[in-house]
Amino acid sequence: MKIVSTNVYVGPNTFAHFPVIRHVLDLGELEHWPTMRLGDDFITALLTHLPGLDEHGCSYREPGGFVRRMREDEGTWLGHVMEHVAIELQNVAGSPVTYGRTRSIDGQPGFYNMVFEYLDAEVGQEASRLALLLIYSLLPQNLKPSDSPANDWVFGEARDTFIRYAQSRAFGPSTASLVRAAEARDIPWIRLNGQSLVQFGHGRYQQRIQATTTSRTSNIAVELASDKEETNTILRDLGLPVPKQRIVRTSSDAKRAAERIGYPVVLKPLAGNHGRGVSINLKLPEEIEVAFDKAREHGRTIVVEGYIEGFDHRLLVVNGKLVAAAKRMPGHVVGDGIHTIEQLVDIVNQDPRRGVGHEKVLTRLEFDDQAERLLALSGYERTSIPAADEIVFLRSTANLSTGGTAIDVTDVIHPDNRDMAIRSIAAIGLDIGGVDFLTNDISESYRDTGGGICEVNAGPGFRMHVAPSEGTARDVAGPVIDMLFPESLPSRIPIAAVTGTNGKTTTSRMLAHILKMRGFIVGLTSTDGVYIDGQLSVPGDMTGPISSNIILRDPSVDAAVMETARGGMLRSGLGFRQCNVAACLNVTADHLGLKGIDTLEQLAEIKRVPLEIATDAAILNADDVHCLQMADYTDAKTLCYITMNPAHPLVKQHIRAGGQAFVLEQGINGHMITLYDNESHIPLVWTHLIPATAEGRAMHNVQNAMFAAALAHNMGVGLEDIRHGLRTFDATFFQAPGRMNIFDEHPFKVILDYAHNPAAVKAMCQLVERFEPEGRRIVVLSAPGDRRDEDIEEIARLASTHFDHFICRCDDHRRGRGEDEVAVILKNTLMACGVTEDRIQVIPDEQQSIQAALEMAQPTDLLLVLADAIKRSWKQIIYFNSGTQTDDPVGKSAASVKLPDGLDFDLADDLEIISDERGVRIAREAGD
Repeated sequence: MKIVSTNVYVGPNTFAHFPVIRHVLDLGELEHWPTMRLGDDFITALLTHLPGLDEHGCSYREPGGFVRRMREDEGTWLGHVMEHVAIELQNVAGSPVTYGRTRSIDGQPGFYNMVFEYLDAEVGQEASRLALLLIYSLLPQNLKPSDSPANDWVFGEARDTFIRYAQSRAFGPSTASLVRAAEARDIPWIRLNGQSLVQFGHGRYQQRIQATTTSRTSNIAVELASDKEETNTILRDLGLPVPKQRIVRTSSDAKRAAERIGYPVVLKPLAGNHGRGVSINLKLPEEIEVAFDKAREHGRTIVVEGYIEGFDHRLLVVNGKLVAAAKRMPGHVVGDGIHTIEQLVDIVNQDPRRGVGHEKVLTRLEFDDQAERLLALSGYERTSIPAADEIVFLRSTANLSTGGTAIDVTDVIHPDNRDMAIRSIAAIGLDIGGVDFLTNDISESYRDTGGGICEVNAGPGFRMHVAPSEGTARDVAGPVIDMLFPESLPSRIPIAAVTGTNGKTTTSRMLAHILKMRGFIVGLTSTDGVYIDGQLSVPGDMTGPISSNIILRDPSVDAAVMETARGGMLRSGLGFRQCNVAACLNVTADHLGLKGIDTLEQLAEIKRVPLEIATDAAILNADDVHCLQMADYTDAKTLCYITMNPAHPLVKQHIRAGGQAFVLEQGINGHMITLYDNESHIPLVWTHLIPATAEGRAMHNVQNAMFAAALAHNMGVGLEDIRHGLRTFDATFFQAPGRMNIFDEHPFKVILDYAHNPAAVKAMCQLVERFEPEGRRIVVLSAPGDRRDEDIEEIARLASTHFDHFICRCDDHRRGRGEDEVAVILKNTLMACGVTEDRIQVIPDEQQSIQAALEMAQPTDLLLVLADAIKRSWKQIIYFNSGTQTDDPVGKSAASVKLPDGLDFDLADDLEIISDERGVRIAREAGD
């Protein structure tokens, strides 16, 4: 059994709407060895190593269901077993996951899709690796593969190593509580690093936390809280109870300060935290010397302050309100008259709530210099046996990070003490702060019983409140999230997802343009790159989850348009858990035969994912049967149909039921895009007034405009704004590179398009027919090398009746094909369709083929270039001089360049040819 391939899905996918890992497994010989053939010894050993498997319900959905599956009839197969082991290992490591599914792959005996949920991708993959090793180790010797663990391999040790690894990557208790509170309020979050930096919300609405420091926390306030001297002064000036204090830098100064303040005293580093280097109740100069040396390990400047008698309390204030109070006990053990102190420490550390540092709600007790000193002061050693119920302290401070425990006292705190804490945090200027307050009885006013503030903490830990050792757990994270996201403030930006085989990029750009005209700062992902407010940020094919993350993390973006292609969804899933609106434009043959997608039905299942997670509206092409079937899989509030057939029977029924539809209707002045919604009939715009439709000729862009209008309408954009957006969007290279870019500056018309599948080529052929050129129709024809032969042949068949001359080429990247293989397939198919050989040229190189077509074209001809290298091809077209062929003119003197006929400029030596993506223009050196 081995893992053939792995996909880590970061978001919604065809298997689940949450992150999962998918392994393709090859069971090999083990396909013939289900669990019962392996024997009950195998099952028993597995349950001994992971007893939690007995709680897995599996398909029976009740505890014991998975064990029942392993033992009934012939049992279950090892791919299924590996799925459950990977899940249980994550549970053991503190990641509560439950979902898994293992299914055989049709037509591939012994191969399985094994899918399981994860919270951390690295932990999930390590869990599956360990699961495989465990299964290997339990197999009979004759079935063990060569890469099985050695005979001396110990699963318990490997499990513990895995647990430590998982815990090292997990959120600490404070951050985890904030993430849970955000999820409870349906606020999205993104982990920004491997520690505790988290973004809540998307785009312009985002807020960040670093543990319990937020993006609203004042830097000045943090600096003040870190400066114990300044904090003491500020609080004293406000009449709040603080001890006397002195700042020292030498041991002798510390002794003199203690004399002036009066023993007993406390020593601590000026900028310390978590109780590090703190020594309390110091009564002798000799103790000062030892404590000073310990404090100097954590800072050069030391604070000496008066010791306040009383129990240590942490008072937590969030957004001007006290949300929790806890009484903290220093790390200690309680004697039983039997065990030594060292044994008692081991017993306490067996508590599963205790871990290293902040990884769990409690911290393990440790023996160090301070513990040894306190034991010595009590007359004990590690081997001493304290009496029953005797408390032996191993720490002088009550910080949880040094092994302390906490008792919730929120319900009994006196109002004066509560107000004192709130005033203290306000005085420092913190949005979240913890006051360390010493008093014998928190239920009595400090005015009556005394007590004092020993410290104010920025970024206070939450774990003593969310999981106290005793008392009621408090929801202290909720008030933080409510502070960051008041009810009136959204956390999400509107997200539109656009998928389909053809038209995605143009529709996405149209929608982004409409939203920009409406005033939004739009983040757009497309096959051309990531755009922020119309500016290219990252070039390339950016239609996967990485590009989505760029948009959602950008603090300027307040609307997102996500072009979602099959490749990204197949590889990693979607980069967002939900979207407001989603549209599937069409499902036609493209990329079939690649990555396990062989049929249109399988392709439709991939394209359906964005519709499944749409919340507000799902927009479907009613003229495409595969899109229509997606209506059964969406829970969106609104189902909107797009049709270019005003007599469509299903759409008619939908409209009569009050449903929404955008319909192309014939009017006296041409075609009108019409909106039907809630029994209203609203004419939207004549298609010939939309520049991108070439006066209504480009029916594929008419359909794209209908989808863009439907998406915008369901995102709350007004109809007048939609009209304005459509009427100001054109198909120039600047706005839609490679999408029906028309160049009319030559004596002949050139159309550049990225059409690379049969449906797209068919649309371009129909457009050529509608232009009705007087001269010849010439096409530069190609297809990607990784398409099936039948798809390449279909492209040639579709083009065969629409052109007078064909130049067949190949893409720069042959994708496994021979040097001229694609071009020859196209030629042979054209000839089979009746095109004579003298009308066909084979020129494999793209640049040479385009050059030949340009040189062949005559006035009134129409040339369609189906290009792969879009930017290079566009430059080649616009720089071509139909009179005298020249090299690239950019940067040359205008007087030295012969321009196309019909362009008459008063040229001078101080003029220069310059270029941008819109074409070539002439400018003075100083600028135009």
